[in-house]
Amino acid sequence: MPRRNTNRAQASARRRPRPQRHKDVLHEHGGHRAHDFKCAGCRLDVSLDAPGTGHRNHCPNCLVSLHVDARIPGDRAASCRGRMEAVSMSARPDGEWMLIHQCLRCGELSANRIAGDDNPLALVRLALRPLQGMGTDIAHRALLTL
Repeated sequence: MPRRNTNRAQASARRRPRPQRHKDVLHEHGGHRAHDFKCAGCRLDVSLDAPGTGHRNHCPNCLVSLHVDARIPGDRAASCRGRMEAVSMSARPDGEWMLIHQCLRCGELSANRIAGDDNPLALVRLALRPLQGMGTDIAHRALLTL
């Protein structure tokens, strides 16, 4: 028996329309969402709320940042807007760890506080980076013992 030829438009008109799923609305001129941003390195959606610091300025997964602050954390006054890679770490006299970021566009260095939800393995790898060039595998053995 031959198949009945139905018009696709008629078939779709008979179906009940499905409700649309919720979509995030982009805010402000920069296109950032209200309470998160997309990492320039690993493309993770990162919340602006960071434990241990007042201003989230880097991805907790890959530690990449954007060059958006000029002199004061959170001022968003820098005109460069380049990608900043974590190149080193430093420790304050009170024992707090700081990430040293370098802008890949203009070369400027900046120090940023680590946040409580930063990837501990990425932090340790960054801290052990100076030991990698010593000709021995001290850094590799230190990572294996963790």
